[in-house]
Amino acid sequence: MNLSITHLDRGYLLEATTRLARPPGEVFDFFGDARNLEALTPPFLRFEVLTPDPISMGAGTLIDYRLRLHGLPVPWRTEITVWDPPRRFVDTQVRGPYRWWIHEHSFVEREGGTEMSDRVRYGVPGGRLVHGLFVERDLRRIWDYRASRIAELLGSA
Repeated sequence: MNLSITHLDRGYLLEATTRLARPPGEVFDFFGDARNLEALTPPFLRFEVLTPDPISMGAGTLIDYRLRLHGLPVPWRTEITVWDPPRRFVDTQVRGPYRWWIHEHSFVEREGGTEMSDRVRYGVPGGRLVHGLFVERDLRRIWDYRASRIAELLGSA
């Protein structure tokens, strides 16, 4: 996985790219299942999907989660704002720990597998200070864990 976090004029941009040895449709289906997010999130966050099954994914779907951030309970709600199987989808924070969070997942066929890209544009309460003290380190830790779990569950290319 390649990961970068960049400061923008307004907020931040996290970009990550992972190569997987599975076709885009299969990778999209895995990431398009909201329940799989629990398996990709580090245990220290105590992440839980609250929306009852079945979750019918598509533009306009709202999903509620609960997690613990530095020991504090945090509710999080996202809306699927773009749903374009098997190429991409976007989830946007409606309520949660960030000022804003817009996460685009994309899946492109490459050499018999899939290049999966994440682009997250986000803002942080407390700005650069809070980002520098907590958020960037937390996101790197979360994405590292996520990369190792993805490799275990889907295999890397």
